[in-house]
Amino acid sequence: MTDTKTELATVKLDFPFARGDQTIEKVQVRRPRSGELRGLNIADLVQMNVAATAKLLPRITMPPLTDAEINNLDPADLTQFGMEIQDFLLPKAAKEQDSQG
Repeated sequence: MTDTKTELATVKLDFPFARGDQTIEKVQVRRPRSGELRGLNIADLVQMNVAATAKLLPRITMPPLTDAEINNLDPADLTQFGMEIQDFLLPKAAKEQDSQG
């Protein structure tokens, strides 16, 4: 769920995964900055394009997810990340319009 004050969202994974001796159950996602969007198409991110989402996630997650971890995510978890990214990218006016309609 997105916290607009800190510009962070926490994704609780439906399918946690192991990293060494640690089990990753939650991942924080930070609002991307323009430089972190380099090489990506914002429309692809808003449409939750898998390749675009996978390219952005290592740049904005804590702990930083590796390419291998992202490629092994369950689709439900990847969708959660995509929804948070999508929420970050929508202008405030669009969000307000959605909540009123």
